[in-house]
Amino acid sequence: MNPPPRKRNKESTSAASSTSNSPEDPASATIDIPAVEIPELTPEEQSDRLHLERRVERAFFEAGKALMELRDRRLYKSTHRTFEEYCRDRFGYTHRRVNYLIAGSVVFDNIAMGTNCSQNEGVDKTGTNCSQNEEVNKTQTNRSRILPTNEGQVRPLAQLEPHQQIKVWQRAVQEAGGKVPSARIVTDVVQKIMGRTKVPNTYQIGEVCQILVKDNPDLRGKGGCWCIVTYVSEFSCTVKTWDCELTVGVQHLKSYDYLPQECQQMQEICDRIRGLRENENLEEAGRAVLKYLGEMKRPYLTAVEEKLLSLIEEEYTH
Repeated sequence: MNPPPRKRNKESTSAASSTSNSPEDPASATIDIPAVEIPELTPEEQSDRLHLERRVERAFFEAGKALMELRDRRLYKSTHRTFEEYCRDRFGYTHRRVNYLIAGSVVFDNIAMGTNCSQNEGVDKTGTNCSQNEEVNKTQTNRSRILPTNEGQVRPLAQLEPHQQIKVWQRAVQEAGGKVPSARIVTDVVQKIMGRTKVPNTYQIGEVCQILVKDNPDLRGKGGCWCIVTYVSEFSCTVKTWDCELTVGVQHLKSYDYLPQECQQMQEICDRIRGLRENENLEEAGRAVLKYLGEMKRPYLTAVEEKLLSLIEEEYTH
């Protein structure tokens, strides 16, 4: 049998209610948080902060400039055969990473020069007026003081001319609300500009082309080499070379205007070279010949070159 329900004590309930609503209750009382006054930086501290911020901004720029000098002066030659091997062993950088840093430092330099242009009364070194009036000049100066802080932010700008790089960067800063724009914002601005100037892709699968570097660090070492188109999209092509596949914009290709039969012959030569290159028993001499044939500035083999290729095939395919 269940026990009868208890009767509530009105006095205790009332007292509890009175207690919970009392201003003395810590849970309901308003807590006054004292305001903390943030002291202003002294002029010296402001100067130090600006100096350190500039060092952070220029970190990747300084790395790229140093790598460029190490490469151009060949200061790696006492310990390494190639610059790529030196960067991999000394810094842990891939060939592509090094190219990105070097190209990024050049873009940063261009943007920084644009900053100087905006800050020197709107006139650049050639005497070109950088602004129309004082108010526009002030706005451009504020935007141009924002500099890139990492290589990824300037990577999309490498394909543009210097004056375009400055214009696109300032537009990206504007779209970022006056702050350092992300790589995505910069890429979006570049695509908007390039989309208005690109020509339709007229290349065809199997076409033999020449690779044009045009300040694209991804194509370093491939300038002038032949390649074969394997995939066609709206404004770019995937091409096959003797040692890799690349996706490049149509502005980085130039057709040899070969007849279909000639393109087929080059396709067969490319396949022969790539097949031999994958042979793990291939000696250094053989690899050197294949590299030479694959990086030629012309899309055909001489009689001697054909004999060399056939000799390597005979040695390693039988």
